[in-house]
Amino acid sequence: MFSLRHTCSGHKAALYALAPGRDARHFLSTGGDGWIVEWDLDDPETGHLLASVDTQVFSMHVVPERNLVIAGNMNGGVHWIRYDQPELTRNILHHKKGVYDIEVLGSRVLTAGGEGLLTVWDLETGHAVESYHLSNQALRSIAYSADREELAVGASDGSIYLLNSETLALKKVLTNAHENSVFTLAYTPGGRHLLSGGRDAMLRIWKTDDFLPVSEQPAHWYTLNHIVFSPDGAHFATASRDKTVKIWEAETFSLVKVLDVVRDNGHINSVNRLLWLPDGLVSASDDRSAKIWQREF
Repeated sequence: MFSLRHTCSGHKAALYALAPGRDARHFLSTGGDGWIVEWDLDDPETGHLLASVDTQVFSMHVVPERNLVIAGNMNGGVHWIRYDQPELTRNILHHKKGVYDIEVLGSRVLTAGGEGLLTVWDLETGHAVESYHLSNQALRSIAYSADREELAVGASDGSIYLLNSETLALKKVLTNAHENSVFTLAYTPGGRHLLSGGRDAMLRIWKTDDFLPVSEQPAHWYTLNHIVFSPDGAHFATASRDKTVKIWEAETFSLVKVLDVVRDNGHINSVNRLLWLPDGLVSASDDRSAKIWQREF
């Protein structure tokens, strides 16, 4: 199903974020060294240093039509980086703690902060517009469903906050969704289900018509860090602190494949982030590498 195509090395610290690049043949990686590196899928041997910031980067989002990379750092700063003019990088210190996730909806940018604030930014000006205090603990993840016009925000208080994506009005709170931090959320294509994972290593599937769990299972041995769907929606992948990447069938939520170090030359430390590209999967790890997995089905 998957085989290791290449290991991208060169970062000096753990990797925490991945993002699509300027086109389908490029992707970006970043992490504890503050480097934002562009990789070419057709020549992945050496990455190109796009920009460097002076602190750890936890989150990243690319707006290719604007040649723009938005990155959130551990101190609550939001970096605005231009592909064509990286020397004009701006860091706006806004959140009181880390910026753990970033989402772009049209002309708005949303950042999830460590103090529990969801902040809306104007994409054109890069200015903060307003903030919503959802939790007294960190906001860790954002998921968006265009079909439902809905945002799901996961927090370190174990709750999932559901908001109208246009007005950002709070619709519902799933309290005790996980025993601890909700690190990752993903809607199924079409928005019929919401998947969630967190520090308790549980994978939960929620029906979005009533937000009752229809499935729950201990998906990994340790923290479930990220969930991402394949472009065709047929599969999804999960990443964990147990050093593995797991591939699941989306229709049945059943496990299909485990990518690990022994059988597949996988990661030797926590896998923190995933990016599913049209012809493969990329995983990023505490071991300072990003691995490109070639899809064979």
